[in-house]
Amino acid sequence: MARTVDTLVSMASIPDLYDVLGVRRDATDDEIRRAYRRLARELHPDVNADPEAERRFKEITAAYQTLSDPARRRQYDMFGGQGGFPTDMGFPFGDFGDIFDVFFGRASGSRTRAPRRRSRAAPGQDLGVNLSLTFEQAAFGGDHVVTVDTLAVCPRCEGSGSEPGTHPSRCRRCGGTGEIQDVARSVFGTVMTSRPCEVCQGTGEEIASPCKTCGGDGRVGDRQDVTVNVPAGVADGMELRISGVGAAGRSGGLPGDLYVSLRVEPHPVFERRGQDLVCALVVPMTQAALGAEVEIPTLDGTERARLEPGVASGTVLRLKGKGLPNPGRRGRGDLLVTVAVETPTPKTKEERALLERLAELRRERPSKGTTLAGRLRKILEG
Repeated sequence: MARTVDTLVSMASIPDLYDVLGVRRDATDDEIRRAYRRLARELHPDVNADPEAERRFKEITAAYQTLSDPARRRQYDMFGGQGGFPTDMGFPFGDFGDIFDVFFGRASGSRTRAPRRRSRAAPGQDLGVNLSLTFEQAAFGGDHVVTVDTLAVCPRCEGSGSEPGTHPSRCRRCGGTGEIQDVARSVFGTVMTSRPCEVCQGTGEEIASPCKTCGGDGRVGDRQDVTVNVPAGVADGMELRISGVGAAGRSGGLPGDLYVSLRVEPHPVFERRGQDLVCALVVPMTQAALGAEVEIPTLDGTERARLEPGVASGTVLRLKGKGLPNPGRRGRGDLLVTVAVETPTPKTKEERALLERLAELRRERPSKGTTLAGRLRKILEG
């Protein structure tokens, strides 16, 4: 037979809310309020650890929330005596468990309220360590070993935190729900809040027999040698992350990561500019004037380069691909060599005579008594 709009849905019977609070059906709002306060003081989980008291506390709270609301009380008075509420009238409760769900954080229509317990598993902490490298080690990369003080899974309890042969039990404080519910009065009426249980940290379980090795933590201190693969071309201050090499997690949680901070020693010859290297090449005045083949140091060894005659101080020679590798990419930077012409100081009479003769040939030697202004005038006059 087809259902019409005004057909009542099947309803599960619920306890009489007036009987739950122990008041008459014509009780006033003050009488209902006083009855709830009296029962709440007796049944609150903070003063009564009996699991049955916790169940009764939830019942009286749900009953009070319904009967203290005038609109809901009218609906209950109309339909409650029939063993339930029609859902098409807007009342959201199908049975008494649904009343709990509405007032304790679950969606209406749910038949059971699952405890909001936290998992005992927790990820491990991240760890950090410094790694010192020479300039060449940073340039070409490679494997390096670092020693890390960490936390490892306890070998006795295998991370459970309990003595072998025992298991975590239901928390006596929260009854295994993982949370404690508090009721307080405010200007808006009765307010119920939930907080994680401080005994089990919200897990619903407590370790009755902690492991003798780790004290119930499930982890023990350990020192490990970790191999770090350093990419070629890294710079001072860079940080490498190695996944899963940090401290072990609790109760099967994922381990943390290891962060390696690089400290690169400076080089006595080269200065780094990005992936390029810079250095200075000091050449005698004679080589700069006449030209010469010179040897230039690089990270890969010695390279020979040609200096053109008359090369000036400050000239930059670029050696392609003789810089630093690009981390994670192909190719290398360049080596930039700045020429510095060395001005000679004559140490013997013969050296001085040769320099004076050169100055005469180039008309660069001033005569005695000639001022700088006089020299400039001669140059301008040709």
